[in-house]
Amino acid sequence: MAQWAQMNQLFRYLPTQTVTDLYPPTTFPIEVRYFLAEWIEEQRWEDFELEKLEQEVQAKDLLEKIISILQSLAHQKPNVVEKMRLMHISRNMTMFQQQPLQFGVLVRDILRKERVLLSKASPQLVNVPQFPQSPSSEPVSAPNMRDVDHLVLKVLEVQDCRQKMHQFQEDLNLERQNFEFSQGSIQQNGLDQQNTELQKHQNKIQQLEYSVKTMAKNRFQLLQGAVDCLDQCQSHLISRLKAWRWEQHQSTIGHAFEDNLGPLQTWCEQLIGVNGKLRQEVMLVGEPIPELHERLGQLLQALIQSSLMVDKQPPQVIKTQSKFSTTVRYLLGEKVAPGKPVVVKAQIITENQAKSLGQLGSMPSENVGELINNTAILEHNTTSKSTCATFRNMSIKKIKRADRKGSESVTEEKFALLFSSEITITGCDTPYRIQMISLPVVVIVHGSQDSNALATIIWDCAFSEPDRIPFIVPERVPWKLMCMTLNCKFMAEVQTQHCLDQYNQHFLAQKIFDKPDISEDFSNMMVTWAQFNKEVLPGRPFTFWQWFEGVMELTKKHLKTYWSDGLIFGFIGKQHLHLILKERPNGTFLLRFSDSEIGGITIAYVAASENGGQKIQNIQPFTKRDLEIRCLGDRIRDIEHITSLYPDYLKHDVFRKYYTDDSLPSPNRGYIGVTLQTKVGVEAGSASLNVSSMTPRSETPQDHNPSVYPQQQFQQPFTPGPVSVEFNNTSPLFTGDVGQPQNMDMEIEDILKSLED
Repeated sequence: MAQWAQMNQLFRYLPTQTVTDLYPPTTFPIEVRYFLAEWIEEQRWEDFELEKLEQEVQAKDLLEKIISILQSLAHQKPNVVEKMRLMHISRNMTMFQQQPLQFGVLVRDILRKERVLLSKASPQLVNVPQFPQSPSSEPVSAPNMRDVDHLVLKVLEVQDCRQKMHQFQEDLNLERQNFEFSQGSIQQNGLDQQNTELQKHQNKIQQLEYSVKTMAKNRFQLLQGAVDCLDQCQSHLISRLKAWRWEQHQSTIGHAFEDNLGPLQTWCEQLIGVNGKLRQEVMLVGEPIPELHERLGQLLQALIQSSLMVDKQPPQVIKTQSKFSTTVRYLLGEKVAPGKPVVVKAQIITENQAKSLGQLGSMPSENVGELINNTAILEHNTTSKSTCATFRNMSIKKIKRADRKGSESVTEEKFALLFSSEITITGCDTPYRIQMISLPVVVIVHGSQDSNALATIIWDCAFSEPDRIPFIVPERVPWKLMCMTLNCKFMAEVQTQHCLDQYNQHFLAQKIFDKPDISEDFSNMMVTWAQFNKEVLPGRPFTFWQWFEGVMELTKKHLKTYWSDGLIFGFIGKQHLHLILKERPNGTFLLRFSDSEIGGITIAYVAASENGGQKIQNIQPFTKRDLEIRCLGDRIRDIEHITSLYPDYLKHDVFRKYYTDDSLPSPNRGYIGVTLQTKVGVEAGSASLNVSSMTPRSETPQDHNPSVYPQQQFQQPFTPGPVSVEFNNTSPLFTGDVGQPQNMDMEIEDILKSLED
């Protein structure tokens, strides 16, 4: 109804003939648009095409509804003139019942012409919605309806010109026939009276010849303008297809991505339909127009070859001998000539081969990897109206590596999957070769390479340019871009709306640049690929990315709700930690990610010192394995001398919802049920060793080094004694006799040895 309301404001500025041409009195008079305005705009007309015979049922249903509504309105009208007019219109519209698709296309074109008129109108004349000036400001998957409507209007003008020219030509042929007949009559009768009639025919012939000549010139100009408009509209479409692929690429690091290709498919189908109509119009001219014919052929080829998309990308880190899937979609699937099935083939290519592919458009000659199940057939789904080839059980059997330079690792080597096929489009004589490459992938042979391979992919996705040569990326980027990437990836991976705050970001900068004492702004400092995931952090056996990814994994699997509720401070340096806790009362604590090991979270808290002052204690980090045994909430409840979360939230108020019920019934196998509680330092009494679980852990060397967590491990000089582990008979977590935890003697020996060292 909104479109009709705008048209009502515009009518007073339009010539009468324009309105009459817009709503043909014999087929779709303006009364139909007026009385059924809201209902018409609620229906879907844009998909109707004369070639889509399967839409006849839908078109016929809409036609019958319009006739029924008009008849119902006629019976309701008290005015006999309106009643008779509506009945007359409804009877006339029954002529479409044998060709309902023509009716659907007619209404579609009327609505398109309305939108074109509204788009050209001045905002002062009518309240027309303003279209975005930049394609980048529009949703990337939505066609620009203004462009398409304008193009369709151009085609209609060409067709209308051709029909009028044909009518003029027929009139000219008749006049010439009449002239010849008049000439014969004069020769036989010699009548002077017919000389005047002959002169009239001559004048009429001259007028018609001039009109035909003028119309032919106008027709050529309209054809040229329509081809220009098609070129412009198609360029816009191809830019949007590239933008869709770019957004798909960016989604790897967490950016929002609308993956619906339906609107872009509709746009492709509309343009190939227009191309066919214009090629037909060029042929109907009768005289060769090679420049237009060649341009339309080039546009057709470009559209056909640009319509293959990787709908579902393969994993960007692929382990050899492991199954994976991927899907390619052809946006002109409904235009594929029936008969021979279209087989899509996949092959793996190197970065250099991808570069050559972009420059030359040829197929790689060297096979660098063996793909299993690398062919699939393009199949059309009538429900989703998509034509896809799905590779469900693909696998890389083997891969041929390129010669590496310097310290380059196999996890830095990028490949891609190339999808190709040969396709024939209905109405085209020759088949076309189509191909498309996937996003870059890294091929690994062992799970231990996964983290480093993912770092290569993250760097590539975050810092590559949209129209780059495959797969070039910068070696260094400003920290502000790196920081945005880490924040975006963290939020997407954890699936949270709680971002890394300015304190977290500042600490990450201090860590990657190894400048713990610097409080300045790091935004414009350049961070290199080597600092990100090639050089190990000072004093650590791991890189920045390996450490950061470990935190993401721990948070995603065990700390998501704590983080989302703002209960975890996260990334914080020790100087900042002491600064914010030094004035807080004893028992104040905060949760921070471990600085010394991968995938750990620790509790830092204010405790009384031996001289009556205060000191900051750091409890040994809890890892993924610890939190699988006992959740963080229960561990916080267990530690009695931490009482309030920084700055001043009572522990039980904010963590109560995370506590689990330990009051479980005893098992029925003759054993007494036990549960596990966390004890640290002063709570253990006879020893200050932290025991975070009964299950033995495989720790990094830092976990048993007293210099890493001195305040947590040793409150006083160590004397051997029993480790304090408290058991309750309320949980069947352990069954059988309660004995010394496995490997506990080995842990104590390690501590004693570290003291001697």
